[in-house]
Amino acid sequence: MSAHTGAMTLRPPAGLELHDLDVPDPGLLPFAAGSFDSIGPLSRADFPHRHSFYELVYVTRGTGTHVVDLAEYRIEPPVLYVVLPGQVHHWERARQLDGWVLLFNEDFLHRHPEDLTLLRTLAGATASRPSHHGHGELVRLLRELTAEYRAGLDGGLGVLQALLHVLLVRALRVAREGGPDGTTAPRAPVHPLAERFNRLIAEPDRTDRSVLALARELGVSAGYLHEVVKEATGRTPARLIREQQTLEAKRLLATTDMTVRQVALAAGFSDPAYFCRFFRREVGRTPGEFRERAG
Repeated sequence: MSAHTGAMTLRPPAGLELHDLDVPDPGLLPFAAGSFDSIGPLSRADFPHRHSFYELVYVTRGTGTHVVDLAEYRIEPPVLYVVLPGQVHHWERARQLDGWVLLFNEDFLHRHPEDLTLLRTLAGATASRPSHHGHGELVRLLRELTAEYRAGLDGGLGVLQALLHVLLVRALRVAREGGPDGTTAPRAPVHPLAERFNRLIAEPDRTDRSVLALARELGVSAGYLHEVVKEATGRTPARLIREQQTLEAKRLLATTDMTVRQVALAAGFSDPAYFCRFFRREVGRTPGEFRERAG
């Protein structure tokens, strides 16, 4: 493995900026690790955007707010954030941000597929604040991982994948210790079919989110999908799809100038009038009222 660098680049999207992970060496699976400064200015982006990759950020210094899917979280270092592909986030009034940033695509996780569940669980925790001991452990792992990434030695790819797996396991332990407010990380679905279903409905460019279409894509019957997802999450596939459509509509209404018709299509509705009725039923406001309040 040769020495290399990685960075985020912009791909023109419809409505929201979508950041891709650009790794110059085509022989490497997409992965980048470093400080906010070494990753580049987009690591501190102060405008709403989303990624096609996973981002793990460990903030050790700084002030301001981290906004994830319209929810605001005050930066109180040390704190760990995980942002999933498709989530909309940005840094607001952030000052002197310092720490570590890891960027990687799903392909990078092929040796440890269980890491997908760990990442979703950590993202569900939104912000994990470690104890003094936990902080020291995470810093040690991040230093080792970053040094391995920079060294670019033969066999380094496997080492990076192993170190990332250990980091995620340890980070989840930290998250489940509970923060100052007593919150703990929720448990993500462990059934692989439920996990794949959750990833499919979260894809921002997906327009057909019907249970039948998703079951067909997953290679199972709609009945079996219903049974597995309900057992794993406590909610039906249809309920999860509605929640995801509502979230996507909120993201676009609050952070773009897309028309209600465009938002409806992006959220999977061919009929804007039906979308407006759906949105009001789920949110309690019309799309226009929501956008006005969000602005």
